[in-house]
Amino acid sequence: MKGSTSFETIMDYLPENIRRQLLDIPRDKLDGAMEVRLRAGGPVYLVYSDKIYFLRRDGGLASLYNKEAYEIKASEIRETVERLCHYSVHSCGKQLSQGFFVIENGVRVGVSGAYSSIQPPQLTEFTSLNFRVSRCVEGCADEIFASNYDKNIMICGGVNSGKTTMLRDMCRLTGNFRKTVLIDERNEISCLHDGIPQNDVGALTDVISNCSRADGIISAVRTLSPEVIVCDEIASMSDSEAIINGIGCGVKFIVTAHGSSFEELSKRKEILYLTESGLFDNIIFLKGSAAPGKVSEVKRLRNGN
Repeated sequence: MKGSTSFETIMDYLPENIRRQLLDIPRDKLDGAMEVRLRAGGPVYLVYSDKIYFLRRDGGLASLYNKEAYEIKASEIRETVERLCHYSVHSCGKQLSQGFFVIENGVRVGVSGAYSSIQPPQLTEFTSLNFRVSRCVEGCADEIFASNYDKNIMICGGVNSGKTTMLRDMCRLTGNFRKTVLIDERNEISCLHDGIPQNDVGALTDVISNCSRADGIISAVRTLSPEVIVCDEIASMSDSEAIINGIGCGVKFIVTAHGSSFEELSKRKEILYLTESGLFDNIIFLKGSAAPGKVSEVKRLRNGN
């Protein structure tokens, strides 16, 4: 729906009974919801940064799960998947093998269930869905961008600390001034839909999606002449080796990694390889889920910064 919000986009895909009940809830009570989750034989619930609310059978939301909660049927989960596939499940093999969809307004939908034995494995029975409300917080990275322009930086934090939100805004800011390539392995940052980023990632930003970070970095350096490469969640030695090679070619990197302290990061060999390379300038730690996107510490890895 053109001009709709992420939450309205989610509503378009939900079963009619659930959609109608959610639409009857005052909008201020829905504001701040990060996820809408549906589980066959279980509840429909909304996840916020600090709480969970369950949809009641008679309408409204409850903070506790009990017999009054709306329990979703397996047929409703299947109906929702068919809506996501535009009533052609067999044509959505790639999405179902990856376990997620990206729909309008940057909404990602995770799908769980039973995978087939054929290769590549594909979901054939569906047990739960997780609609993640897309949030672009423009301006949240202004301070980091201003103090880390032209530096190699790593943004770190725990679960729900706002790493992806911060990285997306850094990409937007950087990509409005410099030739930038976003390696968006799981399509979480740009949320490409029909080839168009649903989120603003910068006017000069090229997006490489649905391939490994390492392969994407190598391809970008060879073919797109980036000044900066942005990528999310460094997770392997191949990622780190590709980054070091890219820096050697004169490219700056903005990356994220999961970890709430330097000690925690140092236990991972792929991160230790980067921090001990002498090529990264700063590690920016975010405060955590209580204050998503807020900086708690900047650890300087190189003198003169």
